[in-house]
Amino acid sequence: MGKKKGRLREILSKALYHEDIHMYTVLYRDFERIVQVSLKDFLCISNNLETIPITRIIEVWRNDEMAYKKMSSLPVQP
Repeated sequence: MGKKKGRLREILSKALYHEDIHMYTVLYRDFERIVQVSLKDFLCISNNLETIPITRIIEVWRNDEMAYKKMSSLPVQP
């Protein structure tokens, strides 16, 4: 498991088990577009990361602070 994927899993675990899940927002790649949803909605849409892999998550926000940003050489266009 890569270092960034490990960091992302830590953030998701913290959000689910130690903090209020409603404080978190996820941006993920859905084909050629970027979608922004609450973490709770993302887990529902992705069937708990079964239908949308964790690798498609681009950013995770906790309230107004970025908690995670995927490092990529490709530009992300909303």
